[in-house]
Amino acid sequence: MKTALVTGATDGIGRETARRLLEHGLHVLVHGRSESKATEAASALNAESGSANATPVWGDFSRMCEVASMADQVNALVPQLDVLINNAGVYEKERRVSEDGFEMTMAVNHFASFLLTRRLLPTIECAPRGRIVTVSSMTHQGAKLDIKDLELSRDWSAYGAYGTSKLANLLFTHALADRMRGGETTANALHPGVVATKLLRAGFSKGGGSVQDGAATSVHLATSPKVEGLSGRYFVGCREKKPTVAARDGKLADAFWTASERALEKFL
Repeated sequence: MKTALVTGATDGIGRETARRLLEHGLHVLVHGRSESKATEAASALNAESGSANATPVWGDFSRMCEVASMADQVNALVPQLDVLINNAGVYEKERRVSEDGFEMTMAVNHFASFLLTRRLLPTIECAPRGRIVTVSSMTHQGAKLDIKDLELSRDWSAYGAYGTSKLANLLFTHALADRMRGGETTANALHPGVVATKLLRAGFSKGGGSVQDGAATSVHLATSPKVEGLSGRYFVGCREKKPTVAARDGKLADAFWTASERALEKFL
Protein backbone atom coordinates (compact mmCIF):
# COMPACT_ATOMS: atom_id res chain seq x y z
CA MET A 1 0.00 0.00 0.00
CA LYS A 2 1.32 3.42 -0.96
CA THR A 3 1.62 6.13 1.69
CA ALA A 4 0.90 9.84 1.32
CA LEU A 5 1.42 12.69 3.76
CA VAL A 6 -0.95 15.64 3.47
CA THR A 7 -0.04 18.71 5.49
CA GLY A 8 -2.81 20.96 6.75
CA ALA A 9 -5.24 18.04 6.51
CA THR A 10 -7.62 18.83 9.37
CA ASP A 11 -9.97 20.97 7.26
CA GLY A 12 -10.54 22.57 3.87
CA ILE A 13 -8.69 21.42 0.77
CA GLY A 14 -6.22 19.36 2.80
CA ARG A 15 -8.91 17.33 4.50
CA GLU A 16 -10.70 16.69 1.21
CA THR A 17 -7.39 15.71 -0.40
CA ALA A 18 -6.77 13.22 2.40
CA ARG A 19 -10.30 11.82 2.03
CA ARG A 20 -9.88 11.35 -1.72
CA LEU A 21 -6.50 9.66 -1.33
CA LEU A 22 -8.06 7.22 1.13
CA GLU A 23 -10.64 6.45 -1.56
CA HIS A 24 -7.74 5.70 -3.91
CA GLY A 25 -6.53 3.09 -1.43
CA LEU A 26 -3.56 4.95 0.02
CA HIS A 27 -2.38 4.99 3.60
CA VAL A 28 -2.67 8.69 4.49
CA LEU A 29 -0.69 10.51 7.16
CA VAL A 30 -3.01 13.30 8.31
CA HIS A 31 -1.15 16.35 9.56
CA GLY A 32 -2.58 18.76 12.09
CA ARG A 33 -1.09 21.61 14.07
CA SER A 34 -1.60 19.70 17.34
CA GLU A 35 -1.88 16.06 18.33
CA SER A 36 -5.54 16.49 19.27
CA LYS A 37 -6.49 18.12 15.96
CA ALA A 38 -4.63 15.54 13.90
CA THR A 39 -6.05 12.61 15.87
CA GLU A 40 -9.60 13.94 15.64
CA ALA A 41 -9.32 14.44 11.87
CA ALA A 42 -7.74 11.02 11.27
CA SER A 43 -10.43 9.31 13.35
CA ALA A 44 -13.19 11.09 11.43
CA LEU A 45 -11.63 10.19 8.09
CA ASN A 46 -11.31 6.55 9.12
CA ALA A 47 -14.97 6.51 10.12
CA GLU A 48 -16.00 8.07 6.80
CA SER A 49 -13.86 5.70 4.73
CA GLY A 50 -14.63 2.59 6.73
CA SER A 51 -10.91 1.88 7.02
CA ALA A 52 -8.05 2.35 9.42
CA ASN A 53 -5.73 3.85 6.84
CA ALA A 54 -5.59 7.42 8.16
CA THR A 55 -2.81 8.01 10.71
CA PRO A 56 -2.29 11.29 12.59
CA VAL A 57 0.98 13.24 12.63
CA TRP A 58 1.38 16.71 14.06
CA GLY A 59 3.50 19.83 14.32
CA ASP A 60 3.01 23.59 14.45
CA PHE A 61 4.40 24.90 11.16
CA SER A 62 5.19 28.29 12.66
CA ARG A 63 7.87 26.56 14.79
CA MET A 64 10.67 24.91 12.84
CA CYS A 65 11.61 22.63 15.74
CA GLU A 66 8.12 21.09 15.52
CA VAL A 67 8.42 20.69 11.74
CA ALA A 68 11.67 18.81 12.28
CA SER A 69 10.02 16.71 14.98
CA MET A 70 7.14 15.87 12.66
CA ALA A 71 9.56 14.67 10.01
CA ASP A 72 11.00 12.34 12.65
CA GLN A 73 7.46 11.07 13.39
CA VAL A 74 6.93 10.26 9.72
CA ASN A 75 10.29 8.56 9.35
CA ALA A 76 9.52 6.40 12.39
CA LEU A 77 6.11 5.42 11.00
CA VAL A 78 6.93 4.45 7.41
CA PRO A 79 10.00 3.06 5.60
CA GLN A 80 9.09 4.97 2.45
CA LEU A 81 6.82 7.86 1.54
CA ASP A 82 5.27 7.71 -1.92
CA VAL A 83 3.60 11.13 -1.92
CA LEU A 84 4.20 14.34 0.02
CA ILE A 85 1.57 17.04 -0.45
CA ASN A 86 2.70 20.40 0.93
CA ASN A 87 -0.76 21.85 1.41
CA ALA A 88 -0.64 23.74 4.74
CA GLY A 89 -0.82 27.51 4.46
CA VAL A 90 -1.88 30.72 6.22
CA TYR A 91 -2.93 34.25 5.31
CA GLU A 92 -1.74 36.68 7.98
CA LYS A 93 -3.61 39.98 8.24
CA GLU A 94 -0.88 41.60 10.35
CA ARG A 95 2.88 41.26 10.12
CA ARG A 96 4.13 38.89 12.80
CA VAL A 97 7.51 37.29 13.37
CA SER A 98 7.87 33.66 14.43
CA GLU A 99 10.01 32.54 17.34
CA ASP A 100 12.64 31.53 14.78
CA GLY A 101 12.77 35.05 13.37
CA PHE A 102 10.79 34.41 10.16
CA GLU A 103 7.93 36.54 8.92
CA MET A 104 4.93 34.35 9.76
CA THR A 105 3.45 33.94 6.28
CA MET A 106 6.81 32.84 4.90
CA ALA A 107 7.45 30.66 7.95
CA VAL A 108 4.34 28.53 7.45
CA ASN A 109 3.90 28.74 3.68
CA HIS A 110 7.53 28.31 2.61
CA PHE A 111 10.12 27.56 5.27
CA ALA A 112 8.10 24.79 6.94
CA SER A 113 7.51 23.04 3.61
CA PHE A 114 11.14 23.46 2.60
CA LEU A 115 12.37 22.00 5.90
CA LEU A 116 9.87 19.14 5.94
CA THR A 117 10.63 18.18 2.35
CA ARG A 118 14.38 18.26 2.90
CA ARG A 119 14.16 16.07 6.00
CA LEU A 120 11.78 13.60 4.33
CA LEU A 121 13.57 13.45 0.98
CA PRO A 122 15.55 10.25 1.71
CA THR A 123 12.28 8.52 2.71
CA ILE A 124 10.54 9.77 -0.43
CA GLU A 125 13.45 8.64 -2.58
CA CYS A 126 13.08 5.14 -1.12
CA ALA A 127 9.73 4.92 -2.88
CA PRO A 128 9.61 3.97 -6.56
CA ARG A 129 8.60 7.13 -8.43
CA GLY A 130 7.94 9.26 -5.36
CA ARG A 131 5.97 12.47 -5.84
CA ILE A 132 6.24 15.84 -4.11
CA VAL A 133 3.27 18.14 -4.67
CA THR A 134 3.21 21.74 -3.42
CA VAL A 135 0.09 23.90 -3.31
CA SER A 136 0.92 27.35 -4.64
CA SER A 137 -1.57 29.96 -5.91
CA MET A 138 -2.37 32.27 -8.79
CA THR A 139 -1.47 35.07 -6.36
CA HIS A 140 2.16 34.46 -7.30
CA GLN A 141 1.40 36.58 -10.36
CA GLY A 142 2.84 40.04 -9.83
CA ALA A 143 4.70 38.93 -6.69
CA LYS A 144 8.38 39.68 -6.15
CA LEU A 145 10.95 37.97 -3.98
CA ASP A 146 14.01 39.77 -2.64
CA ILE A 147 16.70 37.31 -1.58
CA LYS A 148 18.12 39.99 0.73
CA ASP A 149 14.77 40.52 2.48
CA LEU A 150 13.21 37.14 3.17
CA GLU A 151 11.85 38.63 6.40
CA LEU A 152 9.62 40.88 4.24
CA SER A 153 10.57 43.82 6.40
CA ARG A 154 9.94 46.46 3.73
CA ASP A 155 6.54 47.57 2.44
CA TRP A 156 4.73 44.64 4.06
CA SER A 157 1.12 43.93 3.14
CA ALA A 158 -0.99 40.87 3.81
CA TYR A 159 -1.65 40.18 0.14
CA GLY A 160 1.94 40.96 -0.83
CA ALA A 161 3.33 38.55 1.77
CA TYR A 162 0.93 35.82 0.70
CA GLY A 163 1.77 36.29 -2.98
CA THR A 164 5.49 36.24 -2.22
CA SER A 165 5.11 32.99 -0.26
CA LYS A 166 3.29 31.43 -3.20
CA LEU A 167 6.01 32.57 -5.61
CA ALA A 168 8.40 30.99 -3.11
CA ASN A 169 6.52 27.68 -3.49
CA LEU A 170 7.08 27.75 -7.24
CA LEU A 171 10.76 28.69 -6.99
CA PHE A 172 11.22 25.90 -4.43
CA THR A 173 9.57 23.40 -6.79
CA HIS A 174 11.75 24.60 -9.69
CA ALA A 175 14.96 24.24 -7.67
CA LEU A 176 13.94 20.90 -6.14
CA ALA A 177 13.07 19.38 -9.52
CA ASP A 178 16.38 20.59 -10.90
CA ARG A 179 18.28 18.96 -8.02
CA MET A 180 16.45 15.66 -8.49
CA ARG A 181 16.87 15.55 -12.26
CA GLY A 182 17.86 12.08 -13.43
CA GLY A 183 16.14 10.36 -10.51
CA GLU A 184 12.66 8.90 -10.24
CA THR A 185 11.26 11.38 -7.69
CA THR A 186 9.27 14.28 -9.12
CA ALA A 187 8.21 17.68 -7.79
CA ASN A 188 5.30 19.72 -9.13
CA ALA A 189 3.20 22.66 -7.95
CA LEU A 190 -0.38 23.78 -8.49
CA HIS A 191 -3.02 26.44 -8.08
CA PRO A 192 -6.10 24.81 -6.47
CA GLY A 193 -8.59 27.41 -7.68
CA VAL A 194 -10.54 29.97 -5.69
CA VAL A 195 -12.02 27.73 -3.02
CA ALA A 196 -14.32 28.50 -0.08
CA THR A 197 -11.92 27.77 2.78
CA LYS A 198 -11.08 29.43 6.09
CA LEU A 199 -8.00 30.95 4.44
CA LEU A 200 -10.04 32.52 1.62
CA ARG A 201 -12.59 33.95 4.02
CA ALA A 202 -9.88 35.27 6.33
CA GLY A 203 -7.82 36.81 3.58
CA PHE A 204 -10.34 37.89 1.01
CA SER A 205 -13.73 37.95 2.80
CA LYS A 206 -15.49 36.07 0.02
CA GLY A 207 -16.65 32.65 -0.96
CA GLY A 208 -15.46 30.40 -3.72
CA GLY A 209 -15.72 26.95 -5.24
CA SER A 210 -16.03 23.65 -3.44
CA VAL A 211 -13.24 21.89 -1.60
CA GLN A 212 -13.89 18.95 -3.91
CA ASP A 213 -12.85 21.10 -6.86
CA GLY A 214 -9.96 22.55 -4.85
CA ALA A 215 -8.54 19.12 -4.05
CA ALA A 216 -8.83 17.77 -7.58
CA THR A 217 -5.45 18.94 -8.91
CA SER A 218 -3.56 17.81 -5.79
CA VAL A 219 -5.12 14.35 -6.10
CA HIS A 220 -4.38 14.29 -9.84
CA LEU A 221 -0.70 15.07 -9.28
CA ALA A 222 -0.50 12.52 -6.46
CA THR A 223 -2.13 9.61 -8.29
CA SER A 224 -2.51 10.03 -12.04
CA PRO A 225 -0.31 7.96 -14.37
CA LYS A 226 -0.62 10.84 -16.86
CA VAL A 227 1.87 12.95 -14.87
CA GLU A 228 4.33 10.17 -14.07
CA GLY A 229 7.83 11.38 -14.85
CA LEU A 230 6.83 15.03 -15.17
CA SER A 231 8.72 17.34 -12.83
CA GLY A 232 9.17 21.03 -12.20
CA ARG A 233 5.77 21.84 -13.67
CA TYR A 234 2.82 24.02 -12.60
CA PHE A 235 -0.78 22.85 -12.93
CA VAL A 236 -4.16 24.59 -12.84
CA GLY A 237 -7.37 22.59 -13.16
CA CYS A 238 -5.36 19.38 -13.63
CA ARG A 239 -3.66 20.87 -16.69
CA GLU A 240 -0.14 22.11 -17.07
CA LYS A 241 0.20 25.88 -17.29
CA LYS A 242 3.15 28.25 -17.40
CA PRO A 243 3.66 30.31 -14.24
CA THR A 244 5.12 33.82 -14.40
CA VAL A 245 8.57 34.58 -15.74
CA ALA A 246 9.81 35.19 -12.17
CA ALA A 247 8.63 31.72 -11.13
CA ARG A 248 10.62 30.16 -13.98
CA ASP A 249 13.83 32.07 -13.20
CA GLY A 250 16.41 29.33 -12.63
CA LYS A 251 19.06 31.65 -11.19
CA LEU A 252 16.57 33.13 -8.72
CA ALA A 253 15.33 29.65 -7.77
CA ASP A 254 18.88 28.46 -7.11
CA ALA A 255 19.78 31.56 -5.07
CA PHE A 256 16.54 31.24 -3.09
CA TRP A 257 17.27 27.58 -2.36
CA THR A 258 20.70 28.50 -1.00
CA ALA A 259 19.26 31.35 1.07
CA SER A 260 16.57 29.05 2.49
CA GLU A 261 19.18 26.45 3.43
CA ARG A 262 21.22 29.11 5.16
CA ALA A 263 18.19 30.40 7.09
CA LEU A 264 17.24 26.87 8.20
CA GLU A 265 20.77 25.58 8.77
CA LYS A 266 20.35 24.62 12.41
CA PHE A 267 17.22 22.55 11.64
CA LEU A 268 18.46 20.66 8.58
